[in-house]
Amino acid sequence: MSENPAIVPDKNYDAIVVGAGHNGLTTATYLARSGLKVLLLEKNSWIGGAAVSREIEKGWTYSNCSYVCSLLRPEIFRDLELARHGLQVVPYGGGVTITSKGDILGGYADHELKRREYARHNAHDGDAYDRYSTEVMRQCKFIRPLLLRTPPDPTSLRPRDIKEMIFLSKEFKKLGEQVIYDTIRFYSMSIADYLGEFFESDLIKAALSGSGIIGTALGPCSPGTAYVLLHHYMGDVDGSIGAWGFARGGMGAVSKALGSAFKAYGGEIVTDADVKQVLVSGNRVVGVACANGNEYRARTVVSNLDPKRTFTKLFDPKDLKPEFVKRAKNFKIRGSSGKLNIALDGLPDFPALGKDNPLRFGDMHFLESLAQVERAYDDWKNGTWSKEPYLDLLIPSMTDPTMTPAGKHWMSVFVQYVPSTIHGRPWTDEDRDAWKNTVLDQIARYSPNFKSLIRHVEARTPDVIENETGLTEGNIFQGDLSLDQMLFNRPFPGYAQYRGPTRGFYMCGSGTHPGGGVMAAPGANAAREILHDLRRPNLVPEGWRDD
Repeated sequence: MSENPAIVPDKNYDAIVVGAGHNGLTTATYLARSGLKVLLLEKNSWIGGAAVSREIEKGWTYSNCSYVCSLLRPEIFRDLELARHGLQVVPYGGGVTITSKGDILGGYADHELKRREYARHNAHDGDAYDRYSTEVMRQCKFIRPLLLRTPPDPTSLRPRDIKEMIFLSKEFKKLGEQVIYDTIRFYSMSIADYLGEFFESDLIKAALSGSGIIGTALGPCSPGTAYVLLHHYMGDVDGSIGAWGFARGGMGAVSKALGSAFKAYGGEIVTDADVKQVLVSGNRVVGVACANGNEYRARTVVSNLDPKRTFTKLFDPKDLKPEFVKRAKNFKIRGSSGKLNIALDGLPDFPALGKDNPLRFGDMHFLESLAQVERAYDDWKNGTWSKEPYLDLLIPSMTDPTMTPAGKHWMSVFVQYVPSTIHGRPWTDEDRDAWKNTVLDQIARYSPNFKSLIRHVEARTPDVIENETGLTEGNIFQGDLSLDQMLFNRPFPGYAQYRGPTRGFYMCGSGTHPGGGVMAAPGANAAREILHDLRRPNLVPEGWRDD
């Protein structure tokens, strides 16, 4: 949807944003909205990064990377008037876990239905679900207000950092003594241990564990995965915490709406502009140089790339301190997931669901136990893809028929675990075919007519995702969501407030607080800090101005 305006190289801008992923688009739009002259540079011929809609098979539109809209902050949606720019999010509810014995565990959107379903499997777990939901929502309500706030530097004596530390302390204190203890434990627990404190049924624990491991190079027994579950539960669709939805027309609709808003505020987009170096003079950025030889000048440069790629690929090492480069190289950003996009000539049957079961509109998983998920992780640790992978399967065309021809369907299959290399060597086409067939065979065991309906399969391993989107090792969060890389440690201690080590340089991607997902919060937060530094108060909240 973007186009190359007639821009003369060396033309000066107030700000240049590198990378037109959804966070880069968000930062650029807020800056342009404040009256700055902003240029957005994107290496591909389209915008959106991982939030894209592409027609790979004629007539089928795939959301070929990110595939559901949940974490997009409603404040940003309203601020930038994304509905006016065409973005519609269609909620979908629930999901289902299917076992090899033909039983199902319905993940109904309605709380009471879900409680009764859990009780059907285990009488104790029906009541446990009430307690579990209450505890998880309590954690969500504590963390959600922090998503659009800049993390304080706990070593700083600046008034704004002290003020934010006091704010956090007060919010924490409101939880009460027992909840504070529980919260501290929660952030360091594995999802397996956390679920074990509530549930007895291994099937229920396996089904709920998925939200703790999706997109991470961790297994359900790994410490820290309880927080990852929380990260996935903080969605907002029509104000409903934890709700999920499809962007009508695919996830590219999110990027299209942001791009439209950006241009409405006077912003300029150049595609096919692969930035190769951030230009520095006297420890201050002065612009960027592209692979095609063009240079663009600005005193503010913002990177939407992940922290490792940003500081090991975009900078001349001479412009950074060696210890900082070492820190960037050591940033944990491990690939662990892949994606299949499948064009279907009809709707697959899943006999365990029966006919016209509404659970088909949600996500489907094929699980037996927590041990199965942990074994899948073991394969990844051994350097290969999971032989019995964790799948998050959706058929979005059932909810959004605009993505396929009439009577046809598109299936999205998120796959965990998939390493960035195979036993340390690059993926081959033979590897990719074998991995693809592993996934297709698993689905076919639960849907006898599935393979006969396949028209086209796009197989996206971490290396494919990295080559297209720039996500190092295909990591969907631009960096592991682990305790050592969260809040004021994200991406690095001392650099968690969106500023880089060079004057005028900023970071806005998911590698910064609060992390990954199509939430746009890192992009909005980075814009706020840039405008604070530029003394542009119209986006800076009261009390955060000239402290």
